[in-house]
Amino acid sequence: MIGSLRGTLTDRSVSGEVLIEVQGVGYRVQSGPSTMARLGDLQADVFVWIHHHVREDADTLYGFATKGERDAFEALLGAHGVGPALALAILSVHPPANLARVLAEDDVAALCLVPGVGKKTAARLLIELKSRLDIPLGDGVPADLNGDAGAGASPSARADVRDALAGLGYTPEEIAEATRQLPDGDAGVLLKEALRLLGGAR
Repeated sequence: MIGSLRGTLTDRSVSGEVLIEVQGVGYRVQSGPSTMARLGDLQADVFVWIHHHVREDADTLYGFATKGERDAFEALLGAHGVGPALALAILSVHPPANLARVLAEDDVAALCLVPGVGKKTAARLLIELKSRLDIPLGDGVPADLNGDAGAGASPSARADVRDALAGLGYTPEEIAEATRQLPDGDAGVLLKEALRLLGGAR
């Protein structure tokens, strides 16, 4: 099984596939937006961690810029009903550290930001992934995830802000980024801050 690739980035597509040439052999690798962004320009020397996914009808390589992303991807694949496409979609909205925070806070609304994930699926994933990613049950946000276990807005306040932003037409990726580091405060104040952040990003 292939665990990593080091070579030259020779092609990339809007569908998320990249071609990495290693000693004259080109490997087609599926990757998410964060990895695509980190790989840089064509002809660059690159290194990716690989998950080699083998099925009866497919033999696919999935590439990640960090080992943590690959580990999270493999943990997601171990959850019932989660295939590679959904696992990539989850990591596109919630990178590993943020996903751990979501699980620690039982934040169903945050998982529902991922296209294709409804409330029932999100609730099931929270339970399954906590054990797979070694997230403490009911202990809040682990301090090593953000440097301060007590920092940030409460899960319910963030959920209210997310609902409001979704109603305003913002994408799941924009909402996740805007609400990730919100300070303490009520939902009205936090919504104004999130809109300010989104306004500066656009």
